Amino acid sequence: MLFHIALPEDYAAAQHDGEYALSTRNTPLTADGFVHACASIEQVRTVWSAHYSDRDDIIILAIDDTSLEDHQLTVRFEPGTPDDGEEELFPHIYGGPLPIGVLKIYSSGLPIN
Repeated sequence: MLFHIALPEDYAAAQHDGEYALSTRNTPLTADGFVHACASIEQVRTVWSAHYSDRDDIIILAIDDTSLEDHQLTVRFEPGTPDDGEEELFPHIYGGPLPIGVLKIYSSGLPIN
């Protein structure tokens, strides 16, 4: 299982559209070429602290990574900052938008500390 932080309005739009087409906050998938994800709740906390701390209404999406290949999507573990081989690796999902069927709400709000 992988995780992705979403804003409620972005998840609502994805439910309407049938796919999630954002890379990360305010960034369309077409800009980065992949969907940012986290491999653990610890990584979710790190990303929230760095990029979402002004929002307490986030949604943490669980991504069924076992079905991504069925949708021609691939996961690569890469540094959060390109070309930084010393940085922690994060899962990046390549191949297009995420079908709504691979997403489930894991948590509304921050995960338990």
